[in-house]
Amino acid sequence: MKRIGLLSDTHSHWDERYLSYFEECDEIWHAGDIGSVDVAERLAAFRPFRAVCGNADGGVLRKMYRPDLRFECEGTDVLMTHIGGYPGRYDAHVRQIISTNAPQLFISGHSHILKVMYDPKAHLLHINPGAAGLQGWHKVRTLVRFTLHEGLPSDLEVIELGTKG
Repeated sequence: MKRIGLLSDTHSHWDERYLSYFEECDEIWHAGDIGSVDVAERLAAFRPFRAVCGNADGGVLRKMYRPDLRFECEGTDVLMTHIGGYPGRYDAHVRQIISTNAPQLFISGHSHILKVMYDPKAHLLHINPGAAGLQGWHKVRTLVRFTLHEGLPSDLEVIELGTKG
């Protein structure tokens, strides 16, 4: 069993509360638009860290992290990308992957919209943790925690970090 801390779209913004909210987590995952190497290194120094680069991430972050990451965690097949869409409206490259080899858990960022949706056609759970940073049109900053155990996500929590102002 692993507890996962998930965030996206920090856009270089550091908030010390990331660490306090992820204290009980075994791993931290970042769904892109990290924004700075400093943010990635701080999170990676705190817990094992998995991330993808986003469309706003520069050259160094693009060298550190791939645009798509497929991995297994606690018996769960996970696909993480930054621009992925959501059930019924997947990005073309994600739609191709899902149609041929759907993961159990699909994670994306980019939209700054918190969404947790089950896709009954692909038999997968989609999570977009919203945006934890200050840039973008979202009003409330969010991150997510959940547990993975024997191929099943559970105990999902949405954490609001407050408004951008």
